[in-house]
Amino acid sequence: MKNICIDENWTFRRGFVDSLGALKEDPGTLVNIPHDGMIGTDVSPDAPAKSDSGYFVGGLTNYTKYIMIPKEWENECVGLKFDGAMMNVTIDVNGCKVGSQHYGYAPFYVDLTDYVTFGEENRVTINCNTSMHVNSRWYTGSGLYRGVNLCHGPRVHIVNDGVFVYTKEVAEGYAFAEAEVTVKNETLQNRLVEVEITVSREVSSKKTDEASKGKCITSEIIDEEAAEVVSRAKRVIQINSGKSETAKITLNIKNPALWNADNPNLYKVKVQVKSLGVYRTHFIPEKTDDIDEAETLFGIRTITADSVSGLRINGQTVKLKGGCLHHDNGLLGSVSLYETEARKIKKLKEVGFNAIRTAHNPPSAALIEACDRLGMYVFDEAFDAWGMAKRGGDYSQFFENDWKKDLVAFVKRDRSHPSVILWSTGNEIPERGGLDNGYTLATELANTIRSLDGTRPVSNGICSLWSGLDDELMKNQSQKQNSSEGLIDTSWETITEPFTNGLDVVGYNYMEELYERDHEMFPERVILGSENFPKEIGFRWPLVEKLPYVIGEFTWTAWDYIGEAGIGKSDHIDENDPRIKTGGWYLMPPTASPYPWRLANDADFDITGHMLPQGVYRSIVWGSDKTHLFSMHPDTFGKTEMMTMWGFTAVTESWNYKGYEGKPIRLVVFSNADEVEVFVNGESIGRKPVSTKRPMPNSAYFDTVYASGKVEAISYVGGKEVSRDILQTTGTPAKVRLIPEKKQMKADGHDVVYVGIEIVDSEGNVIPDAEITLKAELKFDSADGQGKDASGCACLAGFGSGNPITEDNYTDGETVTFRGRATAILRAGYEQGKSQLKIFAEGLEAVQEDFDLV
Repeated sequence: MKNICIDENWTFRRGFVDSLGALKEDPGTLVNIPHDGMIGTDVSPDAPAKSDSGYFVGGLTNYTKYIMIPKEWENECVGLKFDGAMMNVTIDVNGCKVGSQHYGYAPFYVDLTDYVTFGEENRVTINCNTSMHVNSRWYTGSGLYRGVNLCHGPRVHIVNDGVFVYTKEVAEGYAFAEAEVTVKNETLQNRLVEVEITVSREVSSKKTDEASKGKCITSEIIDEEAAEVVSRAKRVIQINSGKSETAKITLNIKNPALWNADNPNLYKVKVQVKSLGVYRTHFIPEKTDDIDEAETLFGIRTITADSVSGLRINGQTVKLKGGCLHHDNGLLGSVSLYETEARKIKKLKEVGFNAIRTAHNPPSAALIEACDRLGMYVFDEAFDAWGMAKRGGDYSQFFENDWKKDLVAFVKRDRSHPSVILWSTGNEIPERGGLDNGYTLATELANTIRSLDGTRPVSNGICSLWSGLDDELMKNQSQKQNSSEGLIDTSWETITEPFTNGLDVVGYNYMEELYERDHEMFPERVILGSENFPKEIGFRWPLVEKLPYVIGEFTWTAWDYIGEAGIGKSDHIDENDPRIKTGGWYLMPPTASPYPWRLANDADFDITGHMLPQGVYRSIVWGSDKTHLFSMHPDTFGKTEMMTMWGFTAVTESWNYKGYEGKPIRLVVFSNADEVEVFVNGESIGRKPVSTKRPMPNSAYFDTVYASGKVEAISYVGGKEVSRDILQTTGTPAKVRLIPEKKQMKADGHDVVYVGIEIVDSEGNVIPDAEITLKAELKFDSADGQGKDASGCACLAGFGSGNPITEDNYTDGETVTFRGRATAILRAGYEQGKSQLKIFAEGLEAVQEDFDLV
């Protein structure tokens, strides 16, 4: 079916809208979707979800749009395609309920054919409900955060996400692929005699349409870059009235350009469907102009996974350098736009990531497309909960009735995309120990995926048995943990073994110490570190590289996110403080993350896309030859650093410690070299070998006393310098520097530009301890020369910093810089012209940048 983006100008209201009267009472505000109805609300210490949601409060949101359904569509099918809507959604047309959807992350389709009035405007009203507390372990956002398409097509049409193309083999200069195209016959004029509506198989591909029978399906694979047809094929099938059938079409592509993360070569598959006529006892041809079309991206690549060769893409062994990603986009909330997702993927690749895990739910189609185009492997995950709840209002309430529908929709949407190389049926599922029919469910979910797509391995992120057992086994587990030292406990392997039935790859969450032992128990098992502590990458990664049956690891997390606030915090305490015995667990939320903690604070990048020390360290572990120099605050010197398991050592790129002159301070260097030497104001304070041991290989520590000026670290390999890094004391704030990542946007409602904001001294150095209040203003001049407010033309979609503890409303145009930085995000409207961003800073001169919308 033809997809028409209808994201422009929806009327947004808070609360539930059930009638025309309610619409008149509240005029609402115009918004373009994707739109998050939660991110613009204020946080509250009384939020029911507390730190889980970053102290945001859920509620009821409503979207309304009047849509003209043309008279010429009267003999067609009409529907709405949602990539996701958060959550417990109902869809009304002209006051009549036409559909609903509970799971906020799964794509879904609603048929409107029997409800719309053709030739007139039809009122579409969508109510979303995130008020069922607590419904998630992280920030969900609310509303139409992934956009909507209006679909229409002839009564014989390709079903939603009905095109599946996959590579069967690459050999002898050819790629041998197969397309599966699912077509539905809803011919209204034949409903009374539906047995008469038939499609027959084509006897010979050389015969003309006049001589063939049924519905003819033509598939072409188009090289997107060269626009050259490289393969074409046809198939004729029979579809009885009111039924769907799938055409399977073999495709041979000569000299294929293969897809992988380093070379993301893509093709576009275009499919046309045309009704040829009726089959009763023989074929009765009919002439019609009704042709339905669909297309999808496609990449030619093969996947295998075994315990001998590991994961192989196109026959080459690959180790997954992975990061877990939640679905939100920081300052934008849960809004997903292609440009935002692509920016994220580009930055992750700069660190060395080649894979992401969509934790813990189906991602947006925009993210998958970005991974296709830019080259990023995807570990595609379905659920965080099955039938047993993790939070009182979560998906577990609907799982029994909805899981198959939602899983099928998710897999069908993503299965043609080459970036998707692994499916995951869930994360840390409470049923992993067998409760609630968990063993059978695990197999059933895996087999459901395999029935839809047999080309990719199926996995699940399984964690230790800190939950998920009945009372008797839980008591036994506790006793074993407290038993005599040296006892080898294999209860996890025994209890979870039935749960792994049907899995091609077994995901281990935070259990690297079991890799080698479990290989002895299950020599055929392929293991994946599906979730891993970020601070341990230095001594864990060599193990991954060493063991062929371990195909990679995924850090928690690659990009910071809203919710699970403070999960990655650290602290420094005296060595005799009794909290040392807790191992850092005293820092865990919710009690240790009081209001206004907002962000998880556990990532390689902050929510604005600025790389954090954790990401710098990972890049070193993965082979970067750069030197990176950091300091620890003088207040922490001599104290014991405590952090959560998801924390990272508290270092900063700063040499601004006024008032601490002469006080002891520690410097930390991350390097892949043999040795590092550090100079303070030109004097060497020592030359040390870079550590190769736990807890932090690839690092060196230097203690000195603070003196303002310049610190320099130099790395040596074989006695020769390979790189260096500098920290220096900055001057006072002199000006605001704007760093736009581009100066032009498409006036398509979806393009964005990120503008970095830095507080710098007179020499242009970022001041790492600057906390300056900023205000943003955006103006717009349309192409017709009429000055206008930016709303509806270009808008300030997000404004804030990476500060994990803040009361900022990211949509009100005010913030305070964090470590000298902030970010503004401009989103394009649908009108061409020029926009102007102006930043006002307390005590400094205002600055501005102009942007073109074309």
